[in-house]
Amino acid sequence: MIDEKQKKILGIVMAAILLVSMYFVARESAAYVNADKVLSGKSKGSPEEICVVIDAGHGGTDPGKVGINGVLEKDVNLKIANLVKKFLEAQDIKVVMTRTDEGGLYDANASNKKVQDMKRRIAIIEEAQPKIVISIHQNSYQEEYVHGAQVFYYTGSETGKALAKTIQNCFIVSVDPENKREAKANDSYYLLKKTSVPIVIVECGFLSNKEEAEKLNSEIYQEKAAWAVHMGVLQYLNSQK
Repeated sequence: MIDEKQKKILGIVMAAILLVSMYFVARESAAYVNADKVLSGKSKGSPEEICVVIDAGHGGTDPGKVGINGVLEKDVNLKIANLVKKFLEAQDIKVVMTRTDEGGLYDANASNKKVQDMKRRIAIIEEAQPKIVISIHQNSYQEEYVHGAQVFYYTGSETGKALAKTIQNCFIVSVDPENKREAKANDSYYLLKKTSVPIVIVECGFLSNKEEAEKLNSEIYQEKAAWAVHMGVLQYLNSQK
């Protein structure tokens, strides 16, 4: 049996390993990211502030997917979204969140809470006028063996496709090298259809897969997923300079 002291020591060791791995991922990504141009949030001769909207999917009475381990998608989404916000703000990028707590974006007496929630998310996005939008979600499937992060973009959007492919690659490099999934076009997701700026939906993993559901519920894995998203954002923004 592991006592409390040993658990704390193990936690510290795991956190140290995560930080070291992040350092090497950052070094590996240096070939794609020009720190002078992107990490400052500005390009030479331009005072323009870079804004990114982070959307934590679901919330309130809408739990999203329910994991095989009972974990709620809305909770995992918000935790990862907050970490992405933290990482991007550390690089002087302005971040606007559509959801900041466990609640949804609707009135208690709304006749259709889901529709009102989605419209308010879009209103926040349009008001912020961001360079890009990242919507954080978790996936699910009837067959438990299915797993792996996947990024979706609106069909026909070349900018969305470029952003999705960049983030997808960062997941493969820094989270799961065995992931064979590719960025995928979609023309049915409401946010993808109704948002006027480049947007992607990042499905960080499958809550229907026992092993992945446990990972997605862990702080270490949530940080790895958030780190991959933030590195993908930086690489994409640098490519647009």
